[in-house]
Amino acid sequence: MPVDFIGLFSLLVAARVRFVVVGGLAVLLHGLDRLTADVDLAIDLSTDATQDAVRALTLGGYRPMAPVDPMSLADPEQRRDWQASRGMKVFSFWDSTNTRPTVDVMLAPTVNFDELWTEAAVVTIGGIEVRIASIPHLIRMKVAAGRTQDLADVERLRAKLLD
Repeated sequence: MPVDFIGLFSLLVAARVRFVVVGGLAVLLHGLDRLTADVDLAIDLSTDATQDAVRALTLGGYRPMAPVDPMSLADPEQRRDWQASRGMKVFSFWDSTNTRPTVDVMLAPTVNFDELWTEAAVVTIGGIEVRIASIPHLIRMKVAAGRTQDLADVERLRAKLLD
């Protein structure tokens, strides 16, 4: 399992991509044990910012899992179509060097990106500042996802808030 998270974060930070780590890795970065094989990200989905993110990922060796032009991610209408017709919740990129984890970009985060960004915790990983979703935001997102693992994470995150 590729685990070079720092390489991924370096790539995005160097390109000035605004992103917030969400999902299992965010739970782990908040200090709770959690296995995860991918990195779930919320990014600024404005057209120019999304194009910058896609360019950074593809120039850095990432490829879309779906057989589509990755720049399609920057088109809000295309994102809505993927959600409606295919039930997509994320757009996935895999690392062609097989050293960094798969990246899942949220198509429509439960929490507005600007709110996620503003209220995110900032941690330093390998000398790189990375924003991770706040615990209350993670709880909201995981409740909305409703999967068994997400609901287990919710209970652990709520307990952490009480510590």
